[in-house]
Amino acid sequence: MPKRNDTLTAAKDKKSDEFYTQYEDIQREINAYLEYNPDTFRDKTILLPCDDPEWSNFTRFFAQNFEMLGLKKLISTSYSIESKQAHETVQLSIFDYLTDFEKNSPQYDETISPKRGKIFTITRRNKKIDINDLQWRYLEGDGDFRSEEVTRLRDEADIIVTNPPFSLFREFLPWILTADKQFLVIGNQNAITYKEIFPYVLQNRIWLGMRFNQRVNGKNMTFAVPESYPSSGTEIFTDASGKRYISVAGTGWFTNLEHGRRHQPLSLMTMADNIKFSMHSDIRETGYLHYDNYDAIEVPYTDAIPSDYSGVIGVPITFLKFYCPEQFELLGATESEGKGFSNGLWDDASGVSQPLVNGVRKYKRLFIRKKDG
Repeated sequence: MPKRNDTLTAAKDKKSDEFYTQYEDIQREINAYLEYNPDTFRDKTILLPCDDPEWSNFTRFFAQNFEMLGLKKLISTSYSIESKQAHETVQLSIFDYLTDFEKNSPQYDETISPKRGKIFTITRRNKKIDINDLQWRYLEGDGDFRSEEVTRLRDEADIIVTNPPFSLFREFLPWILTADKQFLVIGNQNAITYKEIFPYVLQNRIWLGMRFNQRVNGKNMTFAVPESYPSSGTEIFTDASGKRYISVAGTGWFTNLEHGRRHQPLSLMTMADNIKFSMHSDIRETGYLHYDNYDAIEVPYTDAIPSDYSGVIGVPITFLKFYCPEQFELLGATESEGKGFSNGLWDDASGVSQPLVNGVRKYKRLFIRKKDG
């Protein structure tokens, strides 16, 4: 049976990018930001690109909670059927994508519907707003987020929220950050060390959301998938209504919105206490090993980071979900493609791309240093 994060690799390879986020996962994540700051979304314009507004729980959530969140405007855009088909491994007819909502609308046009994306909007007016106030029209283009049309919508927005195509994640986040926008998007933890992403992490412009790679009610993040989603090599299960789902490990939210956990320091033991009391047998038996080719120690578990070590420490990328910027300094990373880079600490110029311990390579590592105090 394949590992669940292999599902995302397959999605990137096959361009099977239609993973639909569950309503409760969106609600749970949004609540974390509201608990930290109830006005996080107040008077903001929210853009939901890369979306299918008729099917999307993102559109449903923000439309239903427009008043509660105090939104100024909601914009949701979709990708055209023909453009979507061009990237899918299974070709479907237009009627596999159309909803009764679109077909029964007076503006429905069967000649342009396959070619153009759609835009749904709600704008605050002097009345109570609900989901029935959604207005829609066809875009001029296919709805690709890289188009000039959707880029203008990005520039209008304050916060961008979506589950972007996994195959385009390297392009999507820089598309947001070059416009200096706030965001909350779903991705895989391996993206932390992508060369297109990690420099923003290092600059403290990206961090992990409240729920990342954490089991909730005994399950990883679960996504709905369409009937066309390839079942080969993927564990797909159905609910009582026949809807199809996949459970994907190592998946969560990337953001630059503040939340409470980000500023909660880790409780750490000294190096001596870890060697004596750690729950990890390899720490108790061998202690802390030094890299063969770099002046840093390997710490394979976040809960084993020593409180009294002042040098550079190599940790797994899963450390980032516990990263408190007041407690630790991020120094660099080994990039997913097998290269290393940082703010001068770790780079290809040294001729070293991965740290070694007793000749064994350690992949996907972050390099950190504990701050004083």
